[in-house]
Amino acid sequence: MPAGRRAASVERRDAFLERQDGAWRVLPIEGRFEIVYEDGNGAWSVRRLQAHELKIGPGRVLVGGTDRDRDGYRGFRADRIHRLTDRDTGERVERNILDWLTRRAEGTRRARAAAMRRAAGRAGRRSGARAA
Repeated sequence: MPAGRRAASVERRDAFLERQDGAWRVLPIEGRFEIVYEDGNGAWSVRRLQAHELKIGPGRVLVGGTDRDRDGYRGFRADRIHRLTDRDTGERVERNILDWLTRRAEGTRRARAAAMRRAAGRAGRRSGARAA
């Protein structure tokens, strides 16, 4: 696939509003977070995450994105996050983290939908001007 086409398909995928992935509902979420996380063995760590998606599935919610320290995509169970700090605003969340993440993802989804509507309106006006 030519590089230009590949970049466009990545851009479209990254700009998703919401998708279904099997039993999982996947919402976009944007942000740079520092999280205090407890893994399955009970070990705690601090992670820096560039968030991309919130996956809501059967009995679990995951926040996925690029782990800055481990340089790769990682998914973190929301129920194992003990503290989340938004690195852009400094907001610190220690309670109701799942609710905060869900509100943030819904805000991202709404903002993307509005941007897509604006872009479609501009494209429609341009094509209408050419037809006239």
